[in-house]
Amino acid sequence: MALQSMTGFARREGTSGRWRWAWELRSVNGKGFDLRLRLPPGLERMEAEVRRLAGESFSRGNLQASLSVTADENRFEAVLNRQALAAVLAMREQLVDVIDPAPLKLDTLLLVRGIVEFREGEDGEEALAARDADIAAGLMGALADLRAMREQEGAALSRILLDHVATIEGLTRTIETDPSRSPQEIASRLAAQVALLMDGMAALDRDRLHAEAALLATKADLREEIDRLKAHIAAARDLLVKGGPAGRRLDFLAQEFNRESNTICSKSNASAVTAAGIELKVVIDQFREQVQNLE
Repeated sequence: MALQSMTGFARREGTSGRWRWAWELRSVNGKGFDLRLRLPPGLERMEAEVRRLAGESFSRGNLQASLSVTADENRFEAVLNRQALAAVLAMREQLVDVIDPAPLKLDTLLLVRGIVEFREGEDGEEALAARDADIAAGLMGALADLRAMREQEGAALSRILLDHVATIEGLTRTIETDPSRSPQEIASRLAAQVALLMDGMAALDRDRLHAEAALLATKADLREEIDRLKAHIAAARDLLVKGGPAGRRLDFLAQEFNRESNTICSKSNASAVTAAGIELKVVIDQFREQVQNLE
């Protein structure tokens, strides 16, 4: 599966009979999946299906989906109000002695309010079913278009994130191979510090001083942090290559990267290692910022 960004846009429109419809989808970052749906009056019955299809397509992101439906032409039909017509004819019978007995003409009846009403014609069930099917197919196309756009942006983010991982790996290697971390350098530095203390304070217990120095050397060792960074690097690279909804797991790894870099900076007793640790923190922040855009 490809990585997906959580941002994207898609629009699909079409016609069905005399109806014109258009779907518009907008997706932005979100902690989970949230769909805000706007349907025209009369099509609320589609909501459950729209939510199901959108939920199957995406697992994260705030998605706004709107549907517009308009008729290309208005069809009107005349409807005879038979009760009103019967009432008029009954009144005419009652007044037969005082009005012209000539038959009523159509144009005369049309002038009587309520006899004939004009209203917009309604489509048959088959036409409406065909329209709804076309609208549903349009939604599937719009979701596919949005997914393609999110995957395209996800591919670009993947390249950026892999570059960041490579930089983190390089800085980790720089820290690991720094001369200050060699056993000889550590021993030499500790020996010089112990000698300095012994010269100034002859009463100090030499064995106790050596034990304390060994303890400090152990606490300052960066082996565990480096090994964990290497494991996190491998895990991040695997997630980026495998794809799919990896945003949350990559965000967790970014936090772990940051934890190890903080420990390295606090333990460091060499300027080169400290500088690499600070640069590591900068790259990790960039990595985490980009990860926030992934599904």
